[in-house]
Amino acid sequence: MPDLKQLPEPGPHSRRLRGILYILCAAFFFSLMSFFVKLSGDLPFWEKAFFRNFVAIFVSLYLLRRSGHNLRELPRSSLSALFLRCLFGTAGLFLNFYAIGKMYIGDANMLNKMAPFFSTLMSVFLLGEKPSRIDLLTLLVALLGAAFVVKPGSGIASLPALLALLGGFFAGTAYTFIRKLGTHGVYGPIIVFAFSLFSALSSIPMTLLHFAPMTAAQLLCLLLGGCAAAAAQLAVTAAYTCAPAREISVFDYTQVLFASLLGLLFLGERPDRCSLIGYLLIIGTAVAKWGYGMRKEKMRKQV
Repeated sequence: MPDLKQLPEPGPHSRRLRGILYILCAAFFFSLMSFFVKLSGDLPFWEKAFFRNFVAIFVSLYLLRRSGHNLRELPRSSLSALFLRCLFGTAGLFLNFYAIGKMYIGDANMLNKMAPFFSTLMSVFLLGEKPSRIDLLTLLVALLGAAFVVKPGSGIASLPALLALLGGFFAGTAYTFIRKLGTHGVYGPIIVFAFSLFSALSSIPMTLLHFAPMTAAQLLCLLLGGCAAAAAQLAVTAAYTCAPAREISVFDYTQVLFASLLGLLFLGERPDRCSLIGYLLIIGTAVAKWGYGMRKEKMRKQV
């Protein structure tokens, strides 16, 4: 048996492939989470968020104990980034859960998938990365696509969509902090545990004030949603610590396909024409941006 400690570190190509695999798994489990949250019915979104994070706390804590890692190894210099990851991630989660209860899960997931574009934007301020003209152009086109999904002409009825879009911004900002923590060597399950604990504690006051009794079926849906969310959080954290967002984030859009398929098959949800145009603009822009970035990187390496 070879000594694992003497094996070479995986190269950039291997890390990228692992990141893609993780992000595809995350997309599938996040779509399952949305599906089970939708199935849980007309419960307060605070209550849904609590159960979603309650399960994730124990899953990530188990993985931490099994791996031998603990919170003591977290560098003090990373505490502020971890706190902001938890804060923005929790805000994005609350808004996403609210939107899922008011919209088709395909539309809600599509607006939440604006997060990678917002992540690129926030990387300018948080990581000092300078966006290219292509980055700015794709952001504008993606925002146009989001407008088709939001349908601002529908008046107050578009409020859940606007909040879903804001949730995508918060999620994108949280992903930027995940990337920052990953480059500082923070172990993935530590990030997931901290986020899950922070979100669960944040939802407790409103859950107690507005608690709604639930049936056994609703409780089961929330627990299954929590399990799916825990798996998704672990996968997305692993993905963004393996590779930069610019290399793998496009594969996150498969979540919209998974969610739309679940909504169509089990909930009878059919996105309208405007939503479909928005889907094509946002996903098409993401694919074009990713392809351009990959070609540019390949050309740079050949020089």
